[in-house]
Amino acid sequence: MNRLAHETSPYLLQHADNPVDWWPWSAEAFAEARRTNKPVLLSVGYSSCHWCHVMAHESFEDQGTADYLNEHFVSVKVDREERPDVDAVYMEAVQAATGHGGWPMTVFLTPDAEPFYFGTYYPPAPRHGMPSFRQVLEGVQQAWTTRREEVGEVAGKIVRDLAQREIVRQAAEAPGEQELAQALLGLTREYDPQRGGFGGAPKFPPSMVLEFLLRHHARTGAEGALQMAVDTCERMARGGIYDQLGGGFARYSVDRDWTVPHFEKMLYDNALLCRVYAHLWRATGSDLARRVALETADFLVRELRTPEGGFASALDADSDDGTGRHVEGAYYVWTPAQLREVLGDDAGLAAQYFGVTEEGTFEHGQSVLRLPQTEGVFDAEKIASVRRRLFDARARRPAPGRDDKVVAAWNGLAVAALAETGAYFGRPDLVEAALGAADLLVRVHLDEHARLARTSKDGRVGPNAGVLEDYGDVAEGFLALASVTGEGVWLDFAGLLLDQVLVRFTDPATGALFDTASDAERLIRRPQDPTDNAAPSGWTAAAGALLGYAAHTGSEAHRVAAERALGVVKTLGPRVPRFIGWGLAVAEALLDGPREVAVVGPGPDDERTAALHRTALLGAAPGAVVACGTPDGDEFPLLAGRTLIDGAPAAYVCRGFVCDLPVTDPEALRAKLA
Repeated sequence: MNRLAHETSPYLLQHADNPVDWWPWSAEAFAEARRTNKPVLLSVGYSSCHWCHVMAHESFEDQGTADYLNEHFVSVKVDREERPDVDAVYMEAVQAATGHGGWPMTVFLTPDAEPFYFGTYYPPAPRHGMPSFRQVLEGVQQAWTTRREEVGEVAGKIVRDLAQREIVRQAAEAPGEQELAQALLGLTREYDPQRGGFGGAPKFPPSMVLEFLLRHHARTGAEGALQMAVDTCERMARGGIYDQLGGGFARYSVDRDWTVPHFEKMLYDNALLCRVYAHLWRATGSDLARRVALETADFLVRELRTPEGGFASALDADSDDGTGRHVEGAYYVWTPAQLREVLGDDAGLAAQYFGVTEEGTFEHGQSVLRLPQTEGVFDAEKIASVRRRLFDARARRPAPGRDDKVVAAWNGLAVAALAETGAYFGRPDLVEAALGAADLLVRVHLDEHARLARTSKDGRVGPNAGVLEDYGDVAEGFLALASVTGEGVWLDFAGLLLDQVLVRFTDPATGALFDTASDAERLIRRPQDPTDNAAPSGWTAAAGALLGYAAHTGSEAHRVAAERALGVVKTLGPRVPRFIGWGLAVAEALLDGPREVAVVGPGPDDERTAALHRTALLGAAPGAVVACGTPDGDEFPLLAGRTLIDGAPAAYVCRGFVCDLPVTDPEALRAKLA
């Protein structure tokens, strides 16, 4: 066992038995490098990363490679999901130097943590023009011992270049109608009309762009925006990227048709997509959207919920194929023979329905289940029986590994998704699951100074401080929970987190946001990235939560902070709309108000109050906030001074400091929120 044996990260623990003498990221590791005059090998990955597992097996489990590393390097292993700040800083350097990045990320540093050589995956033997990992190690070691001055100059130049790089300068004000229209036009140009989605292979679920398209349609009535969202969601839901038996989405599709996924399932993807499909149903009433939202929510609760009430980070892509080998996708793929073994006479129907062929759509004659048939009628009861039997048979296969650490930001996304999905579809169990995760975040991740820890595992808090996305996404989850439950304490907790954003993450001169707090560990550069990638950036997540909190409370400080943060969306939205989708969605909310809805009634069990509350939650007005309570309650600022109308529950709708007359009829409220 090496030094990783005492870590909480499942990814680091996967390497605890390596013969490599790993260190976790720590001041002690760099002190050891200075003491021994050795360079540092920084290896960054995450537990569900397929090529991280491959490189670990080929190189880090190899005794000869380990002996060389232990003699000539101080080796540091980092879980990018625990330390997104470390990952971001060195990934920026890798991308600047090589033009691309990815995981595993392999970086060589001086004992002062300055990078001087970069790469990603290295094979154990030269292949496809790539040097072997051993060749790289020997080349770096030779440079370190014979050309130290040159190495120092390279490292110093890289650090200076990084320090001089600026994000795109943000505008002084938030985007308006013109910028959002330009963003929509840019998305239209990149849209794939035959297959849905944007760009080519590999194709990622554009979760945050879909939220923008739905909000833009809700605000403007633009049918083109809605059609792109509808078609993309249908193509994904019918493709192999969606688990046709168990619900939930894989990380991405390796092809343009959504057929073959990269099979790992991430919490953040599924939380975001669960919410997207729930919002799509809210906008269209689509049966497919309803089914996918509920199946994805059920997947989250069934397969990712931890005993403590939080949600695990991911399921691996790889699993045992039944022969002792770990193979990508083994848990999910089928052959016609396997269908016959499970289904007997129904195998032909299943093969037709799910697109399973003799030649296969994946590897070795195996197929990923899809729904390729867009025409024809299938017996719904028969298909349900087939799906149930295949699901039960699959459950007997060796399951993919699960990364059980609880990441604050991603649990915040799950809280929002489950709370809203449960409210929309009359599933109080999903709301309870959201409450359980929120309770864990407060009990375990939030300290007495309202500071968030990034991770926990088995109910034990991790050592790393929360970053901006943790504060923004958890606040977003708490705001959604407050609207759904009528419990104002979640609004209060959101306010505590957002006050931290104002004080510790915001540049007071410009309103720009940093990914790490002002008192966080100092790295070679303070990371700052407003672009949305696999999940909302901390910058745009915080902007959205600040805006929602301001709508709830009337806080001018939070509203101004949100507007200033959205200046970067005015700059980037028209240029790179695919990479600022959540920022564009927040900008839609700002243009719409956002609307503030206060529902007052005699009590939580009153059916008329519940009908108004549900109508308010189902309103598609972008970013609308909802407060529900009794006229004399002090749970929400929006309820102050609100009274019943002739003894009946009432709803008040306001935006832009102007309030409409209260209504007592759900249909009248629905019209006001249109």
